[in-house]
Amino acid sequence: MTTREPDPTWTSVDRYIESRLVRSDAALDAAVEASSAGGLPSIAVAPNQGKLLGLWARALHARNVLEIGTLGGYSTIWLARALPADGKVITLELERKHADIAQANFVRAGVADRIELRLGRALDTLPQLAAEHRGPFDFVFIDADKSAIPEYFAWALKLTRSGSVIVVDNVVRKGALIDPESTDPNVIGVRRLHEIVAAEPRVSATTVQTVGSKGYDGFAFILVN
Repeated sequence: MTTREPDPTWTSVDRYIESRLVRSDAALDAAVEASSAGGLPSIAVAPNQGKLLGLWARALHARNVLEIGTLGGYSTIWLARALPADGKVITLELERKHADIAQANFVRAGVADRIELRLGRALDTLPQLAAEHRGPFDFVFIDADKSAIPEYFAWALKLTRSGSVIVVDNVVRKGALIDPESTDPNVIGVRRLHEIVAAEPRVSATTVQTVGSKGYDGFAFILVN
């Protein structure tokens, strides 16, 4: 859930945590390797962060999960493994190349039956999910185009229920979150998200800064009241 320019100590601490608390997993390792070989950017969550997503889903007893932004499917696999046999992750991906790599990773990990991958713009797919009454979702993980984060959050709120959790990744942007003069669309998007969430009475939320093997960033944790 962090991005770029890791400090060597942060990376070493992540490796220590992973060696003690996150078991090596052939399918997840293969998903990372396949994503790299396919030319996908190295922006998937770190192993300890992937496990955190799975633990959240388990703690919520989630059966219905929505992920916005599939990439190579690394976080999707963690979420799918956290679900009961009748659970489902619907994951939304814009790029065909990413989707094809992710689908192969799902099959290799043995979780393809728990995952429905929808290809296309999330802002087109989300209204379709609403029209199909595919919610409410117990857990939503938003890890996609940060400039559209406010719109993704608005749809997530429509597709959840009281007690659902929405997690939004990469919202600190190496500290740029606090720069009101930034012209970066990603920074503008995460600043708008915080303003919207702060004014939204239907949720309670906080943001946590993180450091690690992926650098300095953070995530927002949003509980639907």
